[in-house]
Amino acid sequence: MKSIVLREIKSFFGSPIGYLVIAIFLILNGLFLWVFEGEYNILNTGFADMSPFFTLSPWILIFLIPAVTMRSFSDEKKQGTLELLLTKPLSIWQIVSGKFLGSLLLIVLAIIPTFIYVIVISNLGMPQGNIDMGSTMGSYFGLLFLISAYTSIGIFTSTLSENQIVAFIVAVFVCFIFYFGFEGIASVVPTFSTLISALGMQDHFKSMGRGVIDTRDVLYFVSITALFLSFTVYKLKSFKL
Repeated sequence: MKSIVLREIKSFFGSPIGYLVIAIFLILNGLFLWVFEGEYNILNTGFADMSPFFTLSPWILIFLIPAVTMRSFSDEKKQGTLELLLTKPLSIWQIVSGKFLGSLLLIVLAIIPTFIYVIVISNLGMPQGNIDMGSTMGSYFGLLFLISAYTSIGIFTSTLSENQIVAFIVAVFVCFIFYFGFEGIASVVPTFSTLISALGMQDHFKSMGRGVIDTRDVLYFVSITALFLSFTVYKLKSFKL
């Protein structure tokens, strides 16, 4: 599995993909949080917290992560190397996990520089250091689990077609449904709003952002990630047969 992870990382940084992903994520967040006027501009909110970042990032990642994962298996199918990959002395679970971890590590590398925002906001607080670190760290943990779920969805959709654009569009759609779709349905069906909202990622992400790591939220994201990775393994097994 380690060889697959290293292969993925090398392919990301052996081409402009890895650098573009990190640059686009940081530039978009930087522009919306510090330059553009609007509700996401931290300087205009008057509060020393990272809420705008954690509100904006899931929407940027809905497009960015599928762009990273769309080539995972669709490119292997298109180039005819998937059969060769499946004949390696690795289980399908190891291959899928390697692809998953490679993509996940790339996105995590894009998130790490944003800790600079925490330092800057802390220094801007009155008094200095007046920032809710519990909520901030909880939101970062929530973002990590959200990235994991998005990545597993993207890995799965890359097995559905050898066309990377199709894989990208399907991944964006599924991620959108899981992040916002259930919230939208809940607003239309108020009778079961709490139950329906609990099926979506946004509800659990916001819950972790309060600074308390609830095992139910962790279990939810772990379950979603494991579910789509299982779908990926099943799809590859059917292809192998």
